Amino acid sequence: MNPKSKFVFAILAATLAVGAAHAQQPIIIKFSHVVAVGTPKGKGAEQFKKLAEERAKGRVKVEVYPNSSLFKDGEEMEALQMGSVQMLAPSLAKFGPLGAREFEVFDLPYMFDSVAELHKVTAGPVGAMLFKKLESKGIMGLAYWDNGFKLMSANKPIRVPADYKGLKMRIQSSKVLGDQFKALGAIPQVMAFSEVYQAMQTGVVDGSENTPSNIYTQKHHEVQKYIAETNHGYIGYAVIVNKKFWDGLPADVRIVLDGAMKDATKYANEIAQSENDDALEAIRKSGKSEVLKLTAEQKAAMRKALFSVHKENEARVGKDTIAEVYKATGFKP
Repeated sequence: MNPKSKFVFAILAATLAVGAAHAQQPIIIKFSHVVAVGTPKGKGAEQFKKLAEERAKGRVKVEVYPNSSLFKDGEEMEALQMGSVQMLAPSLAKFGPLGAREFEVFDLPYMFDSVAELHKVTAGPVGAMLFKKLESKGIMGLAYWDNGFKLMSANKPIRVPADYKGLKMRIQSSKVLGDQFKALGAIPQVMAFSEVYQAMQTGVVDGSENTPSNIYTQKHHEVQKYIAETNHGYIGYAVIVNKKFWDGLPADVRIVLDGAMKDATKYANEIAQSENDDALEAIRKSGKSEVLKLTAEQKAAMRKALFSVHKENEARVGKDTIAEVYKATGFKP
């Protein structure tokens, strides 16, 4: 081989090597969420990362960002739509402000009496119909993840509706949740999740609502004197991706990620109840917050006071959507 041929061959080999190296670069999926690693959602995200990377055999790398470490709560949805992050797991309440108000059906108080009732919605036609509402906004819905049923917390005993009068209660941005607290005579305060602990500590808010796992991992029980086992509402998440990103993935990679998400969803939902039970027991043992168990009469009074929120939000959430959920769960107004 003459010197000129050797030079051309070397250039070609170098070019092919660079191309091969580039081809082997993994697809990066930035998965951002706002809660702690130790929560059901946090563990579900880590499980998805593990399964996706193992099964994709180096073709995918999932970077998980918990505790609003990549984007602040409230900023991440826009980041997803712009493609700055590929995957999120926001609470279902986040879709109302985005224009998909039908998702606020999950915010209606005392809509679900059990996880089994809930899954008839999220794993059925209603859940699929709701995800379709997101596609025009550049979002694909992949799965519903449970957190659990919410408890009320405050710095005074809260057992019946009259106990809430005048309390400043933190909520996510949701008109339905605002109406819920107004029905109890409380004052709803919209606030990012990451700001709640300090707001409780300084008296900016008097209380809030959340699942035991969120209350415990965020240490809200350390700055709230009472936690009432109301189980009045549900917190769940939708694992979503940027639609353009998802549609642009190789088909075989999408199949792998779909399978990993299915199994991570099963894992996350299975541990949600046990995580909440463990968290509530840890709160009790801490002695920093008294856990109040409602009597049947007290719970009935709460249900009666809050059912009006269903009617008030028929026009907003969609009367048909509410009716479909009632039908799926067997709810009787």
